Amino acid sequence: MKYCYALSLCMITGCMSAGEHSARLHSSQEQRLTVGVVQKEIRNGMSQADVAASLGSPNIVTKDAGGTETWIYDKIATEASYSNDSGGISGMAGAGGTPGRALVLGGIGAGYNASSGAAATSQRTLTVIIKFDNASLVFDFSYHSSRF
Repeated sequence: MKYCYALSLCMITGCMSAGEHSARLHSSQEQRLTVGVVQKEIRNGMSQADVAASLGSPNIVTKDAGGTETWIYDKIATEASYSNDSGGISGMAGAGGTPGRALVLGGIGAGYNASSGAAATSQRTLTVIIKFDNASLVFDFSYHSSRF
């Protein structure tokens, strides 16, 4: 008499490391007001309309006694990103009986589970000061940026 044996396949699922999770965070994908945008777009002699088209609306607008209008862009961003993953390895072996006879089932199972993740929090600040002359054209601008 011949005996039949059945063996189930092992199922393997992978885990991502914390570094891989960190690389997947969207925090590096930014389409916001940056120092680079200011350096590229703002020039002396620009009109207020051109500045607004490039940078958007300012946070603060002031005008001194001499008629100098100042636009201030003051941006603060706090970003918190989280990523996690879990996975493991599991497997099972089973046995059968003789063909045409009663089937005897038995098995041995084992498994391993793990999880990993990453969290990041950062803050950025950008202050842009643009001064306009009496003809509403840029005559001076400055900026300061920090990241921590």
